Amino acid sequence: MALISTAELAERTGTRHLRLFDVRADLADPKEGRRRYEAGHLPNAVFVDLEADLTGREGPGRHPLPRPEEFSAILRRLGVGASDLVVAYDDVGGVWASRLWWMLRSMGHTRLAVLDGGLPKWVAEGRPVTRAVPRPVPGDFPTVREWRGVVDRSQVAAGSTTLVDVRIGERYRGEHEPIDQLAGHIPSAINLPYEGNLRPDGTFLDVGDLAARYAGVGEQPIFYCGSGVSACHGILAMHVAGRDDALLYEGSWSDWSRQQHAPVATGDE
Repeated sequence: MALISTAELAERTGTRHLRLFDVRADLADPKEGRRRYEAGHLPNAVFVDLEADLTGREGPGRHPLPRPEEFSAILRRLGVGASDLVVAYDDVGGVWASRLWWMLRSMGHTRLAVLDGGLPKWVAEGRPVTRAVPRPVPGDFPTVREWRGVVDRSQVAAGSTTLVDVRIGERYRGEHEPIDQLAGHIPSAINLPYEGNLRPDGTFLDVGDLAARYAGVGEQPIFYCGSGVSACHGILAMHVAGRDDALLYEGSWSDWSRQQHAPVATGDE
């Protein structure tokens, strides 16, 4: 399972072994996600902090992965067990929730999904929200000691596979760079912005449309973004389309652009 509909989640609400996580975030204000959560969230949802829970203290780029052993402990604290169905949601089409989805999948946990349409669709359908904050009972998630499906800068530089840049076109082409040191993209990378995976209502495209979107992407493509977060949205979309060979460049552009004399391309490629 990669996506779950609001209707299916509503049917499962309150069932045993369901763990629901609110992964709302704002890169401009690290505290905004929690504020939104406290203002109202899905019943029984536990807040997951992008900066504190899904990001390590050191590593490549702005949002390096935590050590897998540390993240295993975080999952236990959040109440995740080895047999639980984990459902993540946000309010921007799954761009933050897909990071949690990818991390769990990289660890070998297969019972997980992103809520298709997220909080906006849930609310638009008149489904309940609450301000009550649950206290999770510690889970029995096993300790995992390695990430799978991750590549570093040297592997990207080898240039042996397709690079997919999921940032908006303006950042890819180097016309606008609001965060990182250099503007542009990694030479040879193609641009498939993550927003293109979604309908106007924030739900994912049909399987056939996603398959067509990624039909020209070669084997074992490497996805990257600004810091390794929204790239997971592209990997999720490929998974929905039936492709499980995508890799994540952990440090992404924030790592690549920091190196001295970094090769950079601009414009359409």
